[in-house]
Amino acid sequence: MASPTVDEDLCIACGLCSQTCPEVFELNNDAGYAEVKENAISCDEAGCCEESADLCPVNAIEL
Repeated sequence: MASPTVDEDLCIACGLCSQTCPEVFELNNDAGYAEVKENAISCDEAGCCEESADLCPVNAIEL
């Protein structure tokens, strides 16, 4: 699976992705959106990226 991306323009910083998959996503409170962690483990290893993308209320996560 490719690395996930977060569309910063769509993201509303609800925090569902970082709660569901903290190994990969984190909230950037200063910027007001979620992002993929700099040293994130792979989605295959984390096993939670797809769930985070499915839960995103604005479909800001691309896998």
